[in-house]
Amino acid sequence: MFDGEKNSGYNKSEIFKGCMFMKEFNIKGMSCAACSARVEKAVSELKDVDECSVNLLTNSMLVNGSASTEEIIAAVEKAGYEAFSKENTNSKAQKEKGMEQETKALLTRLCLSFAILLPLMYLSMGHIMWGFPLPDFLNSSALLQGILQFVLTLLVMVINKKFFISGFKGIIYRTPNMDSLVAIGAGASFVYSAIVFVLGDSQHHIVHNLYFESAAMILTLITLGKLLEAFSKGKTTNAIKGLLQLSPKTAIVIRDGKEIAIAADELKKGDIFIVKSGGNIAADAVIIEGECSIDESALTGESLPVDKKSGDRVWAATTNRFGYIKCRAQRVGSETTLSQIIKLVESASASKAPIAKIADKVSGVFVPSVLVIAAVTAIVWLVSGAQVGFALARGVSVLVISCPCALGLATPVAIMVASGVGAKNSVLFKTASSLEMAGKTTVALLDKTGTITQGKPDVTDIIAADDTEQSLLLSAAYSLENKSEHPLASAIVRYAEQNAVPLKEVEKLEIVSGKGLSAEFEGQSLLGGNAEFVSDISEELLSVGEKLSNEGKTPLYFSLNGKTLGIIAVADKIKEDSSDAIKSLKGLGIYTVMLTGDNKTTAEAVGKQVNVDEVIANVLPHQKAEVVERFKKQGKVLMVGDGINDAPALTSADTSIAIGAGVDIAIDCADIVLMKSNLKDVVTAIRLSRQTLKNIKENLFWAFIYNVIGIPLAAGVWIPIFGWELNPMFAAAAMSLSSVCVVTNSLRLNLFKTEQKTSKKETGKMKKTITIEGMMCPHCEARVKTAFEALAEVACAEVSHQSKTAVLTLSAELSDQKIKETVEQNGYKFVSAE
Repeated sequence: MFDGEKNSGYNKSEIFKGCMFMKEFNIKGMSCAACSARVEKAVSELKDVDECSVNLLTNSMLVNGSASTEEIIAAVEKAGYEAFSKENTNSKAQKEKGMEQETKALLTRLCLSFAILLPLMYLSMGHIMWGFPLPDFLNSSALLQGILQFVLTLLVMVINKKFFISGFKGIIYRTPNMDSLVAIGAGASFVYSAIVFVLGDSQHHIVHNLYFESAAMILTLITLGKLLEAFSKGKTTNAIKGLLQLSPKTAIVIRDGKEIAIAADELKKGDIFIVKSGGNIAADAVIIEGECSIDESALTGESLPVDKKSGDRVWAATTNRFGYIKCRAQRVGSETTLSQIIKLVESASASKAPIAKIADKVSGVFVPSVLVIAAVTAIVWLVSGAQVGFALARGVSVLVISCPCALGLATPVAIMVASGVGAKNSVLFKTASSLEMAGKTTVALLDKTGTITQGKPDVTDIIAADDTEQSLLLSAAYSLENKSEHPLASAIVRYAEQNAVPLKEVEKLEIVSGKGLSAEFEGQSLLGGNAEFVSDISEELLSVGEKLSNEGKTPLYFSLNGKTLGIIAVADKIKEDSSDAIKSLKGLGIYTVMLTGDNKTTAEAVGKQVNVDEVIANVLPHQKAEVVERFKKQGKVLMVGDGINDAPALTSADTSIAIGAGVDIAIDCADIVLMKSNLKDVVTAIRLSRQTLKNIKENLFWAFIYNVIGIPLAAGVWIPIFGWELNPMFAAAAMSLSSVCVVTNSLRLNLFKTEQKTSKKETGKMKKTITIEGMMCPHCEARVKTAFEALAEVACAEVSHQSKTAVLTLSAELSDQKIKETVEQNGYKFVSAE
């Protein structure tokens, strides 16, 4: 996408056309997965809602359909929660401030709860169980001790009243949630203790059987868990916060001939602003004056600055490393590429992956089931002859150890972290579903032009006839092809301009469709085109041309007055990373197929160089979609493309990836967008997807296994066998920590690394110096260099016709025999390899 000047005219905002910008809402009052499942069900039941996704992590909801905002909000309120349209909510900064205030409120509640809990625990456990000393007036009065416990516990309950409001509200609306379990557990302990204390016969005996401290401890530990969870969840949004921090804060605009510093948010479309050396670009803009070197690493990850001049485009959040430029703003505020990237990451984080349905189904019945299990537990113990206090403790333990929170966080936390990691590595997932599906790929279909190759032809070989000067061949070819708009002609023109080849006027230009061009050049008949069009070509040159064709190149022949001048070969060069990327895909167990509309000879030559498993050539756009359908019978198909002709195949594939430099329609159809035209990022997307799916499965496993182990333990199933008994306070601590563990496990995705390139130290140990005879000029050097770098084992080649050597930097072992064959196949003599 951001590959320097070659893409300077491409409208990057189109990358985001295909994103799912549904109606977005903030939801208030959710505390666990049961809440999110209840809200999702309530909204999904509306007649005009096609799709609804509720995210517990971000407390947000995406709704797709024609239902009005008022209907959706009413459905949420009927379910017992509050909804606010994001269009009517405050800015991101205010939202973040609100989140910080909520965290501070939790911290305040926790500190106050602990301050009251400490004397309560000293009184109820320190004094009564371990004999800690008390003042005489308190030590001599069991009644006063009981009253003090009652008051202290009541204070903790008032401080944490939010649990009771939310919990009992859920019960009233028949939508019990995690807060309902906490409220019932703590409330039962408090009410039971109060009744026993008021109605008991012996106050000294009864203070030993009160559970006031359990009620207070449960509320305090759950609050601690919520605070830890809030801190952990805050870390999952670090990627989005990092992107937000890239946003420029100020801009220097020119108004009434004066330079004025304003906030970047105040910049308007069409404003002229300047950027000095070291300054940040404040908006997506076009340079109207000056030259500079732009560091685009903030968006692309590429460390090398890109030179820009008047007429080139620049992007918000990039940095001017050198130079002075004057720019006209084209996209500002939320329209900039950076803002759209942030929007895309947020949308992917808020959407729901298919694997989340497992947790949703469980969460929908989890809380009611726990309430039943807790009630049955208490009744069974009472029937078996246990004391009321003991039976109550077992029921309360079941209530507070149960944790639908962990189930609800298992998927969205991992998705949010992975979406941010992908964005930092120039891989944009449009939805959570695409993030999940990419890792299941078994077959990768790769378009050739613009995906495996660079997408534009370049001159690769110049072979002058024996008695012809190369300068004459180039000048004649340049003068003839300069009048044509054909892509092959453009390659010759571009090469001539770069090498200062003289341009001469031609007359009587004629275009012969499918064959070539003819004209008068300095009074002589000049022809250029294929072998059929340019006659009287020597057998030797025809043999060279055939060899070039077999290498995937297009030979163009030129003749002057019936005398052959030579051949200029043009080819769409293979991207440097394509071979390594395809090798990595195969290493992931993926079957690779190159799919192209090009002729079979060229396609097979390219396919051989990049070592794909299969080449399918001569396919039309609708036939590409048919190929996708055929491979879908064998497994999950991923399609990578960049052109209009790829759109049907992209739409048909299980997962589709658009190369960032591609056309608008291809990007619109794709599930994943690569911001750079780098095929290795396809490998990154698949590896990140697999790692995320693994992480989600780990989260779900531990969330399920926690409850499978914890609920029987809390219910006292193992007491008769092993004597294992779980105190309600420890049950509350375990419940709080389970959610923290799930979030922390998801944060490990931040450690994800893309495949590392071979270091200079490593490549320095793998070099070979080849002595070659027959190289006469820089064009010979280029030919030998291209031939060697086409080998999968060669990272790069440094060739000199003067020293008659080629120094190869190897990424893998390469035999001397293969080196010799490569040299001789290109018309030169192999001497030695060291």
